[in-house]
Parts: sequence; C-alpha cells; structure tokens
Amino acid sequence: MTAYWCEQALLPTGLASGVLVTVVDGRFASVEADALPGDAARLSGIVLPGLANCHSHAFHRALRGRTQTERGTFWTWRDQMYGVASLLTPDSYYQLARAVYGEMVLSGITAVGEFHYLHHAPGGKRYDDPNAMGQALIAAARDAGLRITLLDTCYVAGGIDQPLSDAQVRFSDGDASAWASRVLSLSSDFGDDVVIGAAAHSVRGVPVDQLGAVASALPAAPLHIHLSEQVAENAACLAAYGRTPAQVLDETGFLDARTSAVHATHLTPVDVGLLGSSATYSCFCPTTERDLADGIGPSVALRDAGSRLTLGSDSHAVIDLFEEMRAVELDERLASQERGHWSAAELLAAATVDGHRSLGFDDAGAIEVGARADLVAVRTSTVRTAGTGSSLETLVFAASALDVSEVVVSGRQVVADGNHVKLDVAAELAASISAVTS
Repeated sequence: MTAYWCEQALLPTGLASGVLVTVVDGRFASVEADALPGDAARLSGIVLPGLANCHSHAFHRALRGRTQTERGTFWTWRDQMYGVASLLTPDSYYQLARAVYGEMVLSGITAVGEFHYLHHAPGGKRYDDPNAMGQALIAAARDAGLRITLLDTCYVAGGIDQPLSDAQVRFSDGDASAWASRVLSLSSDFGDDVVIGAAAHSVRGVPVDQLGAVASALPAAPLHIHLSEQVAENAACLAAYGRTPAQVLDETGFLDARTSAVHATHLTPVDVGLLGSSATYSCFCPTTERDLADGIGPSVALRDAGSRLTLGSDSHAVIDLFEEMRAVELDERLASQERGHWSAAELLAAATVDGHRSLGFDDAGAIEVGARADLVAVRTSTVRTAGTGSSLETLVFAASALDVSEVVVSGRQVVADGNHVKLDVAAELAASISAVTS
C-alpha cells in the first residue's frame, strides 16, 4: 500500500483540503479529507485527477516550429505533414512517440487517445507484423508511463471519389473489410493500460458505403472520427451525397454515446442536434484548430444540445491541456463577444472524467475509492499562479503545463519535482525529431 497526502485535491464534490489517499494495486483504496499526513508522500499545491488527451497524432510533434513561416491553409500544412510521415519506420516512430508521450506526462496527461493511421511501409507494403506501427505506439506509451487508447484508423480514400495520393498509400488497407481484419488481429492481451479502439479518418477518407463497417468492427470500443474540420470537406460532402458529414454519419450508424466527433468545427444547427441527441462526444483541439486556421467550433451549442466536451492536443503545436481548457472559453468569447460560457468545473470535467470515458477508461479521471490512482499536482506559487488563490479558476485560467510538479499514474510516480523519473524528455525529443527531419 502507498499513501499520498494532498495539500488540496479536486474530489467529485469539489476542492478539499488535507486529502489523504491510499493506493492498493493501482487504485484508490481510501480517500479522506481534513486528514493528517502522517508518513504519506506529500503533494503540494492543488492535486487533480489525471488528464486525458483524447486526440493525438504523435508524429505531428516533429512539425512544431517548422511550419510557421508558411502562408497558407490546412491543406498546404498537410503536405508538410505527409513529408514527415513518409520517413517513419516502426523503430523511429517508437522513439518519437515515446518522447512525445513523455512530454504529455510532464504536463499531467495520464491517458492518450492516439488517432493512428500510419499503418504500413512506404508504397503501402505491409510489415511482417501488419500492426508493427501500432505496436510501436503501445510500447512507447508504456515506456513513457501513461495509458493509451490506440484508435486504429480506417483511411482508404484520398477524398470523396478520389484515389489515394502517393503519400497516403501507406495509410490504407484497401477497404474497410481489410482494415477490420487487421485490427481484429491485434492481440487483446495487452492488460488494462491499453484499449484498442476504432476510427474512420473522415467522410473524405472512408466512402459512405464503408462507414458502417468501421462503426460495427469493434462494437463495444471507443469510436472516433474527424468531423467537419474544414469548409471544403463539407462542400465536397454536400456535392457528392446531398447531406452534411454529420448527416452522413447519422445515417450510417456512426453517431453514438461511444463516438467522439473530433473538431466538429463547421456545423449546421441540424448537425449540432444530431451530435447532441446521440450523446456523441465533441472533441475540441483549440490550439491545433487555431494553428491550422481551421475556425472556432460551436462548443456551447453542442453542450446545450447534449454533446459532452473532451479535449485533445492533436498536432501538438502545444501540449498543454490547461491551455486547451481555457481556449474553449476564450474562443467562445471571441466568437460571441461575451464572457462566461464555460465554468472551470465544466472544463476540468472535460479534461478528466469525460475525457477518460471517451477513451474507454471509465474507471479513471476522478479521485475516489475504486478509481485508477492518478494524481497531478499543480503548483500554486509559480510566476503564473502566485497570488491567484487556490481555486478551480487558478487551474483553468492561470496555470500551464509548466506548473505540474508531480504525476502519479495508477499509483506509480512518473514525474517528480517537474522531471520525468525515467526519461530525459527534451533530449529524446531533439534526437527523435532530428532523425526524421534532417
């Protein structure tokens, strides 16, 4: 048994002081407020449940700082992203992903949803192990110290009624049936730190008559898809099918309480209603959406319709879920010219309990008996947080990833005094990125 004493901790009932938790077999065995620390390890500041990063493309991290002088759009940025993808092997992807996941852990992230479509070798040839790239990501997450939901992604078209480009060929299994066969061949004996989920890249990447096969391949697993990230995607879908992407997904059985619509940026009121009535999650990635000039999604309308918010760092222009949280509210202020749409408690729920549920970790994201013992200590005495008080607003509207001092994942300390206990994350990032960009 291990014990931690938290100066303050966010419990399901709100902030509490002097919280003593005990951990047995990676789960909270007891949670007691207003307790004395005794011999327990002390965590100062405000302690949160672990954060869930619900949308990641690990290899995009190699583009940070390399695309900002370009004047263009998402589509021109995509060409540069394909250039990095063309160079990765299972070994180099493992090295890069381990470093990226290490950066995530340092920021308080304890679970990641990896939207994985980089499946095969250049030219589309399968590796001896057809899931070698996915296995590399799982190994990287484990070595970095966080849980992973591998959202194995079907990507078989270059656009609606368009063939795959040369850069996209290694993403494809040919069709949804072949994709499903490969995914189902993945070992199910990974343990409880790994979830195998399903994804369709988008209505651009999967023809309408194959979306149902993706949705039904893993019927009990998380299901994700990029939705209406670009106006051009909507226009192409309307031209081809006479319906919006959300309407197409609704008609093919894709929208469901286990589904996450990633981005959900350019929606009609009907689209918002479809996501809400189906209890589909809306996964916003504000730092990427602004970096790629995508636009501002209707977060408040989706929430009010019944769609739960989750958060991701997507292209990793920034890895900081505190920034993602406040950006949802701040972007809504820009769009509406009004303040106060999202409370700190709502945004923290998106980053913790709701995020974990959308990834298939229903027993994580809360400091309560029986839950996975994840703890994230955030300092309240740094140059960003000093003088702001000890409140949920301090966490969401003042703190950053730099203020995370300690991280415990399933009862095991992974970050101590702001440093990863196993990895030199900065050195590994520099080496692994250099290997695929030089």
